[in-house]
Amino acid sequence: MNILNDNDLIVIDGVSHTFNTNSGNLPVLDRLSLSVPENGFSAIVGPSGCGKSTVTRLVAGLLKPDEGSVWLQGEEVTSPRSTVGMAFQNPVLLEWRSIIKNVLLPLEIVPNDLSASDRESRANDLLKLVGLSGFEDKRPSELSGGMRQRASLCRALVHRPEVLILDEPFGALDAFTREDLWLTMHRLREEEPFTGVLITHDLREAIFLADQVIVLSGRPATVQYIQSMPQQGPRSLDQLYKPEANEMLNILREQIRIARKGEEPAA
Repeated sequence: MNILNDNDLIVIDGVSHTFNTNSGNLPVLDRLSLSVPENGFSAIVGPSGCGKSTVTRLVAGLLKPDEGSVWLQGEEVTSPRSTVGMAFQNPVLLEWRSIIKNVLLPLEIVPNDLSASDRESRANDLLKLVGLSGFEDKRPSELSGGMRQRASLCRALVHRPEVLILDEPFGALDAFTREDLWLTMHRLREEEPFTGVLITHDLREAIFLADQVIVLSGRPATVQYIQSMPQQGPRSLDQLYKPEANEMLNILREQIRIARKGEEPAA
């Protein structure tokens, strides 16, 4: 295993993956290598269909690479891991369960030593943290899209995962709700430390939430470019309108343009 840093919690080492489709083999990843440090937050961006979601499923153990290896907490990932939480663009809440029972669902599946009262206390604490106190007994259809996504984040975190994977969780929301949830994510990181991997098409979102932004090339994807964020820790939305943020946006836009065309980046 090629450990890039002793503090890395996630290591993807020379991974290649191909999907077998009705029209033939589709190579998606080509000797991809990247790492995410413990308690770090990395955003993965790139052209549509380049394999970003495939990367997250490999980390979660939902897929096995054809070549190379994926490591989590120093152990090779060969099957689904209970230490990983996931949230998607669609909150996928169960309508026949109340919001708090939706949040509690992972604790009914993942082995744990919590009593029923401790589980409920844990769920209530998370709902309070994301501003959903008072909505515990509501059904998903009674909540707005942003509120349902908050509940989805609570469900992903309720079993205290080491890694939180976010696959475009804010993509379907309006701009105001999306920015509000970005701030919620920062609060969650402060109160519920985790190592995060975000898939997004929104470069502003990547810059605001992540410690590093990883640009993947076109399919079959490899790492084309990595941009570290100069500011770590909590941020404010006004930072997105400063010259430094605009400069990073322009760099990332250019890198994605190159990835789409398969060009070599300019020196």
